[in-house]
Amino acid sequence: MFSKTALITVALALLASATPIVQERGTSIPLVKRGSLTRPNGTFDGEKAIAARVKLQSKYARNMLNLERNLGTEKFKELYPNVDLAKLQKRAGVSLKDQDDDLEWTGPLTIGTPAQSFTVDFDTGSSDLWVPSSSCRGCSRHSTYNPSRSSTSQSQRGTFEIGYQDGSSASGPIYSDTVTLGGVTVTGQRFSAVTTESQQFSQDPEDGLLGLGLTALSELNSDPFFVTAVKQNKVSEGVFAFKLAQSGSELYIGGTNSRLYSGSIEYHPVTTDKGYWQIGGASAQLNGRTVASGLETIIDSGTTLMAAEESVVEQFYGNIRGSGYDSYYGYYTFPCNSVPEVSFNWGGKTWEISADDFNLGETEEGTCAGALVAADLQMPNNVWLLGDTFMKNVYTAFSVDDNAVGFASLA
Repeated sequence: MFSKTALITVALALLASATPIVQERGTSIPLVKRGSLTRPNGTFDGEKAIAARVKLQSKYARNMLNLERNLGTEKFKELYPNVDLAKLQKRAGVSLKDQDDDLEWTGPLTIGTPAQSFTVDFDTGSSDLWVPSSSCRGCSRHSTYNPSRSSTSQSQRGTFEIGYQDGSSASGPIYSDTVTLGGVTVTGQRFSAVTTESQQFSQDPEDGLLGLGLTALSELNSDPFFVTAVKQNKVSEGVFAFKLAQSGSELYIGGTNSRLYSGSIEYHPVTTDKGYWQIGGASAQLNGRTVASGLETIIDSGTTLMAAEESVVEQFYGNIRGSGYDSYYGYYTFPCNSVPEVSFNWGGKTWEISADDFNLGETEEGTCAGALVAADLQMPNNVWLLGDTFMKNVYTAFSVDDNAVGFASLA
């Protein structure tokens, strides 16, 4: 006959075995934030803000050129009949005034066998990996890639180049090698080891960039790292996710980190095959009232701001009492004592942007700059770009498996 103590022990064991244990299947990569467009005293850092806006605009000009090359001119013209390619080529040959202290999110990555370590930006608005080469002049502040020290390095045909608006650029040969991010290792990943860097790039504390966009955006015309990881079955789930915050920021590879969000993730399908993480059916709310609907939205971790075409942004701020335009910096403004409540909805939950994130700081006494800026994206007027200003307020998941982007409330 069992004793009462034994029965209790068995019951507890059965209860424990029936209680689900949440086990994350992916890998967490801590992220470091650097810089801000708002100074510590709460004022607007106009020079850095100008650089951020120019960087955003020139990045999307370069993306358009990559799309035209990868999709073919005929298909590109069908998708973007009003885009002036000659204008874009002229613009893409010129670079940023300054990139220092723009808001970026960096973390570790290794390339080669044995591993060579780098710190890179993670950017869902582009699709290529590049780091400095050991033969790069002017890259002494950075970790560099030496192909002769990697037994798995293979030289590939062609060259890689990115450029911004004043002629600054990074360029170099193309390689394939083993790449590891957060314990996820892929083989034969194409990337560039740049041999020339502009002064802006060479002064940045991070070494390079890892694009997490989709294949159509690739300057290298090859699969980006995470798509490669999915195709090589190196992740248990074809999803990666971001938490971007003042502290505890992370990129999660191969799933989502349920400790960082509450409730379920609200997914929306990607509405284009153009390489962007673009989702449709969105509406923008201002102080609880819908001011724009039928929006296509690109979710971009590599951009600090939010942006849309000039006429759309002007109309948005026209709904804010006391708003204005600072022609020197190129930013719209509003009274600091009444920061607007801005939110977005994709047919489910409404996702609000905090006042601290929308308000970039005081430009002059009583007047503050807003984080939604006008930019020539060379896209239809209903396309809005939502960068870190939005992403800092949600947990964001990107699914290659389901071709979708999802949001959840931060825990």
